[in-house]
Amino acid sequence: MATKWKNTTITRCKAFLKHGGGRILASILFGLIAFYFFYIIQDRKYNYITMETLRLSLLADIFLIPACALALRAFLEQNARKRPIDASFTYNDWKQSARKLQNMLYLLFAILLAVSVISFLNLIESFRRADSWMYVSNYSSGYVMIFAVFISFFTCQTTLSRFLAKQLDLIMANTANANQKVIDDAVEAEKRSVAAAIKSEQLKVDLISNVSHDLKTPLTSMVGYIDLMKKEPLSDTMADYVDVLSVKARKLKEMIDSLFSLAKTSSGNIELHPEPLKLNRLVEQIYADMEDAISAGSVEFIAELTAADTELITDSSYLYRICQNLVENALKYSASGTRVFLKTKSIPTDTGRSIRFEITNTASYHMNFTKEQIVERFSRGDESRTSDGNGLGLAIVSTYTSALGGRFDIFIDCDQFRAIVEFLINGDGAVVRQN
Repeated sequence: MATKWKNTTITRCKAFLKHGGGRILASILFGLIAFYFFYIIQDRKYNYITMETLRLSLLADIFLIPACALALRAFLEQNARKRPIDASFTYNDWKQSARKLQNMLYLLFAILLAVSVISFLNLIESFRRADSWMYVSNYSSGYVMIFAVFISFFTCQTTLSRFLAKQLDLIMANTANANQKVIDDAVEAEKRSVAAAIKSEQLKVDLISNVSHDLKTPLTSMVGYIDLMKKEPLSDTMADYVDVLSVKARKLKEMIDSLFSLAKTSSGNIELHPEPLKLNRLVEQIYADMEDAISAGSVEFIAELTAADTELITDSSYLYRICQNLVENALKYSASGTRVFLKTKSIPTDTGRSIRFEITNTASYHMNFTKEQIVERFSRGDESRTSDGNGLGLAIVSTYTSALGGRFDIFIDCDQFRAIVEFLINGDGAVVRQN
């Protein structure tokens, strides 16, 4: 039993010292010493001269300052343990607690100041009423007590300010950690969302690629058999039917080839073969290859090719397809009787040159769409779909241009449609990839 009581007592003493007991004991000790000096001052206030009183007051204040600081710190820590600083402790809670503690300190200061002033007034009155010639009117014992009250107040104010500042630092740290956690969670959620979107897009690309590949073989056979049928003796009606089938089958084959090529390029699974070429010569070749279609159309093409050097190093087949699709797009969607302008430009830059291909046409429909909308797969500016097209032309241009490291822009002004394909070229003629 004695051993158990001893262990319990030791445990309680350790807990007391751990939770501010040491500060309380030290503050009591310093306070008693300060009280002893003040007691001597008041007990011998009729005997001490001013300098002796001030010396004793200085000694008392030396012990009074740590006594006040330690006592207040122990009280504040005890009060803080009732409501620890955690994630639920907000700035408003801290502000309310700080205001309450500050008001308590002001109230205590006012009481002590009032007591010291009343004591000083009583001292003055006692000297005034003294009849003995032995008493000397020395008021130093009175005003040193008033000074002691102010010293105690400033000590407690400093201790309280430091304590509240540490609490505020903890609150700010908790808030920063909470905000960082929210940001980290949001970033992680965004990463998962982006990863899911990429995976979904990749699945779509793979599906389109696989379906396009599976359709190419039977469609090629169909085109071959249709060509064989055209060589057989047929009636006029059947020959017309076969011609229609041949045209539709070839258009379907072109669309599937474009879709397969677009899916392959979007997935990044392409092999480029860069070689030196001149953009002017490529545009002239496209114009020559499409001369029959251009002549049969109802629009006039005007080529304005720059006299400057337009040589660059890139994949000629992809660049050919880019420029060809833009010309075909102008043929399909331009208003009848309008002009289409083809331009090439070579613009000097700080690191080399900028090679551009521009095409401008007047649309035959209301263009109420954005660049982002029109370059989507299967999206068409002609929503009525009365014109010939499958909605892949500009999507292919955008995807191929990006694959070659260039930039594709569209500018719309009322019914004017302008498309620009631009490549930045370094001093060696190689394409500098743009973001």
